[in-house]
Amino acid sequence: MNDPLRRLKFLPWRSLIQVAALTIVIATALDFLLSIGYAESAFIRSSLSSPFALLIAATAGVGIGALAVYILERLYRQVMINTSILWALILCLALGLVVKALLRLPGILVGLDQVQLITVVVGVFWKGQRYWR
Repeated sequence: MNDPLRRLKFLPWRSLIQVAALTIVIATALDFLLSIGYAESAFIRSSLSSPFALLIAATAGVGIGALAVYILERLYRQVMINTSILWALILCLALGLVVKALLRLPGILVGLDQVQLITVVVGVFWKGQRYWR
């Protein structure tokens, strides 16, 4: 019998975890700078308190997913990207968001909620559209 999890064993997990960690660190740093701006600027505070706050959070999730694929393309050229790699990257990003939530790092837009996870998936597959086949 074939082992259905055999393909998972041969994915480049180390590279994907490194890409996800770098992406989460960059997003957290930008989110930290935004939280400083939130405390200091009335314009940023009013923008993030407006009805468009959900749209801004969704855009941040798409940006995280697209940034992860971009980093994977640039830093790990030896990785042959396909749909399985993209799904594994989403799993690594979700684990990174869980770790960030467990560390209780301050932030406004980068978090662990349904909207964030769905928009990260959209961002990964939007940027990785040419690798679907």
